[in-house]
Amino acid sequence: MFLLIEFVVSALIVPLALFASPLGNRLFKPIGRKVSRFATHRTAAVLAILFLALLTRILVLKVEPIPKPWFYDEFSYLLMADTFSHGRLTNPAHVMWKHFETFHVNQVPTYCSMYYPAQGLFLTFGQKFMGHPFWGVWLSTGLMCASFCWALQAWVPPKWAFIGAGLAIIRLGTFSYWADSYWGGSVAALGGALVLGALPRIQHYRRLRDAVVMGIGLAILANSRPYESIFYTAPILLALGWSMLNSDKLIREKYWRSVAIPLTLILVLTLSAMAYYFKGCTGSPLTTPYLVNVRTYETAPMFPWQQLNTSITYRHLSMAQYQLGWPVQEYERARHDISANFLMRLVKASVFFSGPLLLLPWFVLGVILPYGLSASDLGRKTVFLMGISLLSILGMCLPIYFESHYAAPACCTLYALEVQALRRVYIFDWKGRQAGRLLVRYTILACLMLFGLRATSRLFHLPAPASWFRDWESGGGQGLGRGLVESKLEKEPGQHLVFVRYSPAHDSHSEWVYNGADIDNSKIVWARDMGPVQNAELVRYFSSRKVWLLEPDPVPLRIAPYAPKQAVGNPDQSAETGAGLKLGATWFASTGK
Repeated sequence: MFLLIEFVVSALIVPLALFASPLGNRLFKPIGRKVSRFATHRTAAVLAILFLALLTRILVLKVEPIPKPWFYDEFSYLLMADTFSHGRLTNPAHVMWKHFETFHVNQVPTYCSMYYPAQGLFLTFGQKFMGHPFWGVWLSTGLMCASFCWALQAWVPPKWAFIGAGLAIIRLGTFSYWADSYWGGSVAALGGALVLGALPRIQHYRRLRDAVVMGIGLAILANSRPYESIFYTAPILLALGWSMLNSDKLIREKYWRSVAIPLTLILVLTLSAMAYYFKGCTGSPLTTPYLVNVRTYETAPMFPWQQLNTSITYRHLSMAQYQLGWPVQEYERARHDISANFLMRLVKASVFFSGPLLLLPWFVLGVILPYGLSASDLGRKTVFLMGISLLSILGMCLPIYFESHYAAPACCTLYALEVQALRRVYIFDWKGRQAGRLLVRYTILACLMLFGLRATSRLFHLPAPASWFRDWESGGGQGLGRGLVESKLEKEPGQHLVFVRYSPAHDSHSEWVYNGADIDNSKIVWARDMGPVQNAELVRYFSSRKVWLLEPDPVPLRIAPYAPKQAVGNPDQSAETGAGLKLGATWFASTGK
């Protein structure tokens, strides 16, 4: 519904700009002057964007409350945050770890998340100092929007930098899954913006502080999206090296002293810290937790030219169903349907980052730009930004998987190009009516109006936007069932052990078995039902806990005290094969789940 509304509004803007009364220009002119005047105070503008991003997210908490985790990546990052909050880099492997196997989490050689630590550090800050990991997401998203403003100030005039960052708040900083889940996106985008904004400043001023900012940005990228960051940072670092080598002797010496040496020092410290973290998690400074997880669980490779790993044996049916299902389908699609795969990624990313409204200026440019336009007509800055974006797109087309947060390192570059498109459309005139100005102003106004409509969508009973596109939508909500069970058991006295039994037709994208860093001392321990014999081992281990059997697939879901004597089937066979206990309605049926 929201995507349709956005399409309709976008289609109306062009005729309004071309044929409506120029009164709109007179209405917007005073506002534009005030924004331009304020934006010239660069530090104040960055702080204002930070404040607006943080405040806006708080104001819409009733519409978009603190999210419940629901996807594998989220639980994995939350495990990392919980581990760091306990003062550890990783956790010792649990003696009963086979019951706790789950997606994107390593059980051996240590119990830890498979991911790189940048996102986890922000979640840790939220959990440790603000009471909930969500506030780490909130902070990272606010910093992302502020860093966009700071970075764009080095590429475009201050007014346009402020507008670009404001559009990022509307599209990314409030209702997107970057701001409303624990998947990540904002952290990598923050790192990418710091690197992009530091480059022109270093080239112009050669200051130590700008080199430090670039170093911090590179450190964030290396610890959030390292693969995609290679493609994103390569042209930036090459441009920096070229500027240094083509300078005269005195300037080159300043480059070495104020830029190259401190930047190298930051990178060495970053790589050393990463190696220390990897060694703690895997036993080797050169083996990442990500690589351990891939080797242990993933049948489908990362790239389509690699071969399937058919040597993996899965202990649990639901894990086998997932790993042999969707990832293998994506692998085959990437190998045999390259054009459709690329088109799908392009559409998905375009709708997420821009949507029809912010794609509109690009369509208009295709009409108004003169035939035979050359790269020199676009300007060196625009061509360079386009080069970064194209190389980043190439990098994201190679793996078999794609989600919008994979493009996070290049996000600020995309918004810099968006602002350049708006600037070019802004000067377009048609029959003396200043149609370009009206079109840009109506586009910005329409973004604000759609944001307001999304914020009040419950009042109008509008359906949620499609989660596949994640346009104005976090895509969450699937975790509510697990969250309700968890809330219910948290209120029950004592500690709990919950065996999760899936039906053979279980949706393998919906996983319930995730635990915190300190499993033995957790209020609730989630475990896979592995049949009465192996379950009995876990029950003996947690002898003081109340034991439950949860079946999440029926509607409503079923949960009741665990009764092993009623179990049927092969004792050595996972209960996920369907040889499970069928229970009647319980106290949880009242939840409506």
